[in-house]
Amino acid sequence: MSVIVNNVTKIYGKQKALDDVSFVVEPGHIVGFLGPNGAGKSTMMKIITCFIPQTSGSVSVCGYDVIEHPIDVKKQVGYLPEHNPLYLDMYVKEYLHFVGGVHHVPNLNARVKEMIDMVGLEIEQNKKIGALSKGYRQRVGLAQAMIHDPKVLILDEPTTGLDPNQLEEIRSLIKAIGKEKTIMLSTHIMQEVEAICDKTIIINQGKIVANETTAELKLSKSNKIVLTVEFDKSTSEELLLKINGVLKVKKNPMNNLWLFEIANDGVRNAIFQFAMEHEMVVLTLQKENESLESIFKKLTSNKK
Repeated sequence: MSVIVNNVTKIYGKQKALDDVSFVVEPGHIVGFLGPNGAGKSTMMKIITCFIPQTSGSVSVCGYDVIEHPIDVKKQVGYLPEHNPLYLDMYVKEYLHFVGGVHHVPNLNARVKEMIDMVGLEIEQNKKIGALSKGYRQRVGLAQAMIHDPKVLILDEPTTGLDPNQLEEIRSLIKAIGKEKTIMLSTHIMQEVEAICDKTIIINQGKIVANETTAELKLSKSNKIVLTVEFDKSTSEELLLKINGVLKVKKNPMNNLWLFEIANDGVRNAIFQFAMEHEMVVLTLQKENESLESIFKKLTSNKK
């Protein structure tokens, strides 16, 4: 396993930032690590990358314990913090040579060129980092995180502050990198998780509240079934509510498309039966999954 977290607790004074946290990140997966502000995401990432120690429990990366073998862990990990710490007065190539030198990267000139090509910095490589846009600075951050060819990438809010075009470019880049690396990605953007993450871990108030594949999470945590149904003729809300198992209906005012909230999957047959009895045709019937955003809100709401 790439990352194994066992019963980790982290206490700052009287505050328990992490409370008996356990999870596994398998090789070759992109894992979304989600949670509201202050939930413990950045604390967990700092422990995995050996920036701070846990109070109790154990963490290993590629077989190396973060307390006993921190240097070996750092060789296996590339880290892009939320606030990308770059030397703004250094040129892009100069900075990547500097970081590569710290890691004792062999054939450094070739590796710097490879990273520049991989993250799309060819045009900007001779500029000072301070002159780059936010999107290009994130590319520099990704390049420095990968220059020593780590097996695991830890990315904390890598797309914060990017415009839609930059967002799509960085997402595509992360997805491409994820084919060869294990990636743990912290973000507040639910569409990002749905687009690129194989697995989703949600943390709230220092505790893990979900740890499943993204598809399984949307199925297992959803507590309602929603259908969109289109008929070839007009009908009424009053009639549709008489169908056994239909809880709510709402019509799109522009067409004959209805949104049904139903009690169970068997209600679909009752909808078809209703259509036959009223000499109507069901043109489309599609099951809608509850959005990841609504599931996230449900799991991280602190209301009792």
